[in-house]
Amino acid sequence: MQNKLKGTGVAMVTPFRNDDSIDFNALKKLTEHLVNGGANFLVVMGTTGENPTLSIQEQETVLNYVSEISENKLPIVFGIGGNNTQAIINRIKKTDFSNITAILSAAPYYNKPTQKGLYIHYKTIAGASPVPVILYNVPGRTSVNISAETILKLANDFENIIAVKEASGDINQVMQIIKNKPDNFTVLSGDDTYTLPYIALGMQGVISVTANAYPEEFSQMVNAALKFDIKTARELHYKLLDFTNALFSEGNPGGIKAALEILGICKKYVRLPLASVSKETYNKIQGLMKKI
Repeated sequence: MQNKLKGTGVAMVTPFRNDDSIDFNALKKLTEHLVNGGANFLVVMGTTGENPTLSIQEQETVLNYVSEISENKLPIVFGIGGNNTQAIINRIKKTDFSNITAILSAAPYYNKPTQKGLYIHYKTIAGASPVPVILYNVPGRTSVNISAETILKLANDFENIIAVKEASGDINQVMQIIKNKPDNFTVLSGDDTYTLPYIALGMQGVISVTANAYPEEFSQMVNAALKFDIKTARELHYKLLDFTNALFSEGNPGGIKAALEILGICKKYVRLPLASVSKETYNKIQGLMKKI
């Protein structure tokens, strides 16, 4: 299982029309773009997919459509998280896991649980989930950091907690996890710009936003890094660096949706409370894409 979820995973956007409805034609284009572009697995309904603004029915419709279009050529990771543990368990009980390889579950936001609370939260999810669980540590969004100690304890205590998407931005924490993790536990980058240095430290892949636009180039960078071809990986890393930084300058996924509109894959529309990027940022992204 772990081997399936290494390399380049793509945190897929959810394309919308200007009336806020899901644009399934654009979703088909995006899915085919990623499958043909060399992605290793797809992440549906992560933060980049704007999952807080989609109903459960919409989320499941998107999941089933991506599975149908991709023809199960790639593993699919589905985002199921939140800050109400019991609601997550209820959701898991009602979910059809036929098309789901694993779930990605972000740390609870707003409540600010202790490390003990985080441990019991994920222990409860692991006990309920029929598929493997990927932890998602993103304190910049949740206001709580899952410590290296807690991640390692969860990795050692539960066989179906198989990976972490690490987006703490704390390089010492990252190194402690990589150094002390069990052999069968995967560490994935949650920061596109840090992916190359993180792989050099021992990470095994990424769940990427940038790869929505450039799956081929980003996958080549990751694959080169994993093969210790640092020269090739570095060239591709710096080729994409300014573009990647521009994507996040007004938040995610506004930037990547602007890039996908420029590529003719989907429109830039996001659902409130998010807003599309400014004209200035749009033009900057467009200019950087011409250089790529």
